[in-house]
Amino acid sequence: MAVENLRNIAIIAHVDHGKTTLVDTILQQSGTFRENQQMVERAMDSNDLEKERGITILAKCTAVQWKDYRVNVIDTPGHADFGGEVERIMNMADGVLLLVDSAESVLPQTKFVLGKALKKGLRPIVVINKIDRHDARPDEVLDEVFDLFVSLDANDEQLDFPVVYASGRDGWAALSLDDPRESLAPLMDLVVSHVPAPGLDPDAPFTMLATLLDRDPYLGRVLTGRVTSGRAKINMAVKAINLDGKQIENFRLTKLLSYKGLQRVPVDIVEAGDIICVAGMVNTSVADTICDLSVTEPVKSTPVDPPTMSITITVNDSPYAGTEGKKLTSTMIRERLFTEGETNVAIRVTESANRDAFEVAGRGELQLGVLIENMRREGFELSVSRPRVLYKKDEEGNTLEPYEEVFCDVDEEYTGVVVDKMTQRKAEMTDMRPSGAGKTRITFKAPSRGLIGYQGQFLTDTRGTGVMNRLFHSYGPYKGDMQGRHYGALISTDKGDAVAYAIFNLQDRGTMFIGSGDRVYQGMIVGENSRDNDLDINVLKAKQLTNVRASGKDEATTLVPPRKMSLEDMIAYINDDELVEVTPKSLRLRKKHLSPNERELAKKKVNKEKEMGVA
Repeated sequence: MAVENLRNIAIIAHVDHGKTTLVDTILQQSGTFRENQQMVERAMDSNDLEKERGITILAKCTAVQWKDYRVNVIDTPGHADFGGEVERIMNMADGVLLLVDSAESVLPQTKFVLGKALKKGLRPIVVINKIDRHDARPDEVLDEVFDLFVSLDANDEQLDFPVVYASGRDGWAALSLDDPRESLAPLMDLVVSHVPAPGLDPDAPFTMLATLLDRDPYLGRVLTGRVTSGRAKINMAVKAINLDGKQIENFRLTKLLSYKGLQRVPVDIVEAGDIICVAGMVNTSVADTICDLSVTEPVKSTPVDPPTMSITITVNDSPYAGTEGKKLTSTMIRERLFTEGETNVAIRVTESANRDAFEVAGRGELQLGVLIENMRREGFELSVSRPRVLYKKDEEGNTLEPYEEVFCDVDEEYTGVVVDKMTQRKAEMTDMRPSGAGKTRITFKAPSRGLIGYQGQFLTDTRGTGVMNRLFHSYGPYKGDMQGRHYGALISTDKGDAVAYAIFNLQDRGTMFIGSGDRVYQGMIVGENSRDNDLDINVLKAKQLTNVRASGKDEATTLVPPRKMSLEDMIAYINDDELVEVTPKSLRLRKKHLSPNERELAKKKVNKEKEMGVA
């Protein structure tokens, strides 16, 4: 196909504003699926976790035929934790559709992804989506979008953006609120007329920037990217060079693939502007250039923002290790983590000197939680530490820590408690304004470490009605010590199955995390103490029975339901001397040192180091 008839667009938006649903409808209306073909909802969310959580984690490509034009559509993640994907995607697109919810309006990730697109010089089409919502306010939202463009230093050409009103779920788009609401044709026609053709040289030597890397069970490593110049044919000899121009490997293009709907199909020739996949390269990775043997200069690639948070992953050494999972050695964990680090450039993996612990650095709790959840489903057993923020030093040797911009949408009656809790976490309020429907939007600038574990507290404080969004802002001055968890842990003294009678008699000590019959072991955290100290308790103690008083004659033991936490909640909940034990079947909280004597020795050692540090 001629380059003039090719369009490459990325769909960007805040999480849950309807990107993936809109892509579904584009696929249906462009004739990609046969009329009798079954189509799953949110077809682009292929990963199990994506389907469960309703979010896009991995960027994905698809291609549709619209009249005489081939349109490559890239669905991008809306969550800033997966921003590594968004930054690279912009290198493949010539235009973007910016989706904004007609009621929620501009939110942090809208700002994040739009900023990346404007820096690349792309001219967005603004789609005000979910226009059929009962609380839709399209005119106000359009004003807020324009203000956002101005604040991100958009040029005059970018500020003159076309606007489309749409309902991705109902499958229609219109250029004005009064136009008929029939199909997505007005949107697709606008894409064809507004987004420029790639404008690349088809006669220059072949170059392609590798933008995405994934694994296929049949093809092995698959690199996806855009052909930035020239043409390539099957069996052509090429090489790969990194950003410094150093050669990585020589290769013959035995398998070239292009997109047709959701499928990757083999092709014999590719041209400048095409989004293609190359299979079989061994050492080439994201940001490398695959090119003709005569090329010496790599294609420029956008540097990825550095990780701001890390966790330590170690081998599971609990008494129940190996009983629920099959992958538990440090060698298996190492191989899996380094594979992840290779395919996900927003994650950085480093190994400890004794090779039994791995530091995994990423963008935030959600991204790290998704990695651990994926490993858990693959059969791994491991232990995970509390997240730590990554500090920097400025030129004068002062410590800097990462700050985030935090947007809280809460009912007016909860503004006081949210401001109070955020202030305790060393946050500074930068803005507060009504956002309609009795809600207030409060903006804070807060240290990242103060926000670890706050999400659950925020939902409790706002009775589940609040919405909190976070976005990396910058590195700033270290804010000093921060108060940790207010309450101590209830710790099991022995190994076995928890007994209802024992739990019933211990309920007044605090909140339980376990129920009757749950397996416990010495050093496992079975609840939260109602006081600030740790307390060892015996949850295995059964009632002493005699021939006078039989068990059946007693009143039934009524237990308060245990508090259940998600993986991310657990990772954020633990203190520095605690771990989360992750297995395919269970999530458990535990102390790093299981025996009380070892815990006491470790505590004395930490206190001694603190005294020496002060001295």
